[in-house]
Amino acid sequence: MAMRLTGMNSGLDTESIIQELVAVRQKKVDNTKKEQKKLEWKQEAWKDLNTKLKSFQNKYVSNMRLSADYAKKTTKVSNSNIANVITSENAVNSVQTLRVERLAKTAYLTGGKLAGSDAGKLNALTKLSDITGSTVEGEGTITLTTGTGSSAKSVDITVNENTTISDVLTQLKDNGLNASFDEKQGRLFVSAKKSGEASDFTLTSSDANGLAALSALKLTEDAGATKVDGSNAKIWLNDAEFTSDTNVFQINGLTITALQQTKAGEEVTLTTENDTSGIYDMIKNLFKEYNELINSMDKLYNDDSGKDYDPLSEEEEYSMSEKKVEDWEQKIKDSLLYRDENLSDISTALKDVMSSGFTVNGKTMYLSDFGIATLGYFSAEKYERNAYHIDGDADDENTSTATNKLKEMITNNPDTVVSFFSQLSQKLYDKMFDMSKSVNGYRSYGNFYDDKKLTSDYTSYTSKIADLEEKLFAYEDKWYKKFAEMETAMAKMQSNSTAVTNMLGGL
Repeated sequence: MAMRLTGMNSGLDTESIIQELVAVRQKKVDNTKKEQKKLEWKQEAWKDLNTKLKSFQNKYVSNMRLSADYAKKTTKVSNSNIANVITSENAVNSVQTLRVERLAKTAYLTGGKLAGSDAGKLNALTKLSDITGSTVEGEGTITLTTGTGSSAKSVDITVNENTTISDVLTQLKDNGLNASFDEKQGRLFVSAKKSGEASDFTLTSSDANGLAALSALKLTEDAGATKVDGSNAKIWLNDAEFTSDTNVFQINGLTITALQQTKAGEEVTLTTENDTSGIYDMIKNLFKEYNELINSMDKLYNDDSGKDYDPLSEEEEYSMSEKKVEDWEQKIKDSLLYRDENLSDISTALKDVMSSGFTVNGKTMYLSDFGIATLGYFSAEKYERNAYHIDGDADDENTSTATNKLKEMITNNPDTVVSFFSQLSQKLYDKMFDMSKSVNGYRSYGNFYDDKKLTSDYTSYTSKIADLEEKLFAYEDKWYKKFAEMETAMAKMQSNSTAVTNMLGGL
């Protein structure tokens, strides 16, 4: 880089002169940076739109292509305090009676209050021999039995006078129980981890020290303990008996959760039928998502309010308020996809599918046959002229007063509705799948825009800017060098002139 001297000898404003000389080249650098910034914003705009397209495809279109996707069932319970029911698509439409004889219980043993606990001297590290009234004087065995009948299992827990409360608790927990000691209450609490008869347990002993340990720990009923036995739930569905170790029963497509017992002579009615509201909501949500997507695409394609704007330079931003800078940039961002060819192709493809007819029982049907259509050109808001509205939709102020033909058809002719919308969804899915295929050098799989090409273009801008800046600095240095040479020459001339004057003055 040349030495940058000012006009000390010439009296010229060399800095300003050089900046004027390089201004054209500086503008080319600035404009290229602005073009790259717009490309960066365009990438962001496409990423946002791409996310919306994939959400629409995966969340709705993909899940409405098959007839099974519409096989929604619901079960009404005449008394929701007794039970609730989850209905699978395999459940049979029916009316059934239910009685809940008993609920499942979890085995729970609440120990009696340990002697001496009132003095606050007992804790988990207390030995059996230190518990007031304990008669443990050697090794003994406590037998833990879990389960009932032929499935019962037993394990022996060895204790002696030096065994601590914590030792007993640990062995109970190691053998599948919950166990704790509440120092404030002075009691042990033991429970099964699951409800039902198979998880029930008992604590017994056949020797003196084992019995003494149980007595000292107050874990037997004659020592003040109370026990809730584990038991299975029992219900009667259509007078057939069913049992479960929990309060949940899975029977013929229904998941029944018993909540409380029925009274003597009481029956609850379970009515299983097609979930017409579920199918309606599914279709309604499809159009809600589609409308938001197509409205956004129409605005992006047609908004030209900022098409002639360029990003601001640092100097321009410095001269404007933060709010004005934000407004300026937003205007550009709103118009980045104005008349974008790729956007047009996607939007047109979606609209074509929505306006297509599909054959149902030998008849070609359209969305309008289900009371679904766009508003008139002059009735719709700007950028909302391709949105669909469902007649009778309570949430749509434009069509809420009309007869809801879609609901009527779901109730009276569900097969027609399912056939039409599964075909519509399949065609949408196929079209969107095709538009998001990978294209070598241009597009990654699953994207609806040329993400690879945009990334490549952005990198090219970076290289181009670096090249332009290098040439700009070289051009600028050239002029600084020329002016520096001129200043040096003038300095020599002034020095020689002074020498001659001084010499003549000495004659």
